[in-house]
Amino acid sequence: MQLTVWTYEGPPHVGAMRIATAMEGVHYVLHAPQGDTYADLLFTMIERRSKRPPVTFTTFQARDLGKDTAALFQTATRDAYARFEPQAMLVGASCTAELIQDDPAGMAQAMGLPCPVVALELPSYQRKENWGAAETFYQLVRTLADKTARPAPRDGRRPRANLLGPTALGFRHRDDVIEITRLLDTLGVDVHLVAPLGASPADLATIGAADFNILLYPEIGDTAVRWLERTFGQATVRTVPIGYAATRAFVAEVAAVAGTDGAGIGTTPGTSNLPWWSRSVDSTYLTGKRVFIFGDATHAIAAARVARDELGFEVVGLGCYNREFARDLRTAAALYGVEPLVTDDYLVVEEAIQALQPELVLGTQMERHIAKRLRIPCAVISAPVHVQDFPARYSPQMGFEGANVLFDTWVHPLVMGLEEHLLTMFRDDFEFSDASGASHLGGSSPLPPAGGVGGGPVELAAATEVTGPPLAPPAGGRGTWSPEAERELLKIPFFVRGKARRNTERFASEHNLTTITLDTLYDAKAHYAR
Repeated sequence: MQLTVWTYEGPPHVGAMRIATAMEGVHYVLHAPQGDTYADLLFTMIERRSKRPPVTFTTFQARDLGKDTAALFQTATRDAYARFEPQAMLVGASCTAELIQDDPAGMAQAMGLPCPVVALELPSYQRKENWGAAETFYQLVRTLADKTARPAPRDGRRPRANLLGPTALGFRHRDDVIEITRLLDTLGVDVHLVAPLGASPADLATIGAADFNILLYPEIGDTAVRWLERTFGQATVRTVPIGYAATRAFVAEVAAVAGTDGAGIGTTPGTSNLPWWSRSVDSTYLTGKRVFIFGDATHAIAAARVARDELGFEVVGLGCYNREFARDLRTAAALYGVEPLVTDDYLVVEEAIQALQPELVLGTQMERHIAKRLRIPCAVISAPVHVQDFPARYSPQMGFEGANVLFDTWVHPLVMGLEEHLLTMFRDDFEFSDASGASHLGGSSPLPPAGGVGGGPVELAAATEVTGPPLAPPAGGRGTWSPEAERELLKIPFFVRGKARRNTERFASEHNLTTITLDTLYDAKAHYAR
């Protein structure tokens, strides 16, 4: 384990919490010390759920370690069943409680509770959150599924599909399910079951009655889907419908598996505006913009495809933090000719962004903080996310409407960055000076004196000086920027600032200059303008 300020994934028992919280009629008893009881913060504060997560903690303390902590677990389990009367229970230990080896699984099974009890063995020091969620969902499906369930004869009925993978604390999972359900209805396909989000143990018992499965989030549902394929012989649709082209491919795959007609779906004008917008005049200045992408493997790989093939960006960096999908990430990175980055260390990600100097970052809330410090536009595409990425409005990432959301979310940081640059450019004008009041208020600020601008050069310089944190130091030891050179660099439009910085640092390195001054910046500009 590594002590860190930020982390992309929590321990595996957090993944188990996400499954329990997503479902109905399930309760999770977690053998954990006081201090590990932060489930409420995750789900009611960040995701803004209207009810508390179904998790009971034993909350043993230091003084309890000299006593029988196993008895505390059994008491907590009995009380939780008596109070909540769940259809099924999960039991397990947190990373700290794992060290005292109380065996929650064995104790729960010996108690003879009148409901199915799924014991979780989650190695906290080898695995992480997404793996814990996938393992928990798999164990629930394997335990609760009725092995004799099979699809009913078609006899004119519509085909039925299971939507698998959406969970609590997932990035836009709620809205994705709504969008894909609507799309399936257009295809003539009914949703038999959505799991784990909103499913009960009784629902999971019928999972084998669907004609096929749709795997929306491989990080959560892949292990369970593979078991369903072996046990029930169900086919699986694996195309993740993120982006316009991927949604069209998803429609074709579903139609082929379900035996329905998907021809023409998505081709009607207005179905998705992304294809038209990305070819419009207003988007031409976006073509060729260098983008760095990092997140969970599913969203990162999908984002790279949309960025290059649908928006005309250049992918200069691609990475993910979940090592279980490193092979998929490396295969995708090879398509774009970039070095794959598989790491759970945000400092390594920051170094990569700093070295590549992209014009747009697509990532998690970590990359949002990193990009802000480096003064690079950023859009969030993947968990982990903060409360602002759980909007009250409808905002899917999948399907045709999701393609519209992607376009808006990714393009707006670039557009607003351009607007911010224009405002900075005109700050020297007396009407836009920070020292002047709003012009529409009519006389709220004095007019500039005759023959001068805004009170004279000294006052103007003080009013228009660029403020804020300095630019991050250059990567690779290519010289230190002087404050004057940094301020001048900030006057360059953001969409070419990265190139100007790289060229200047290369010029300084070739001329053995350890400090990049204002003169160095101008000399480099003249050199590369030839």
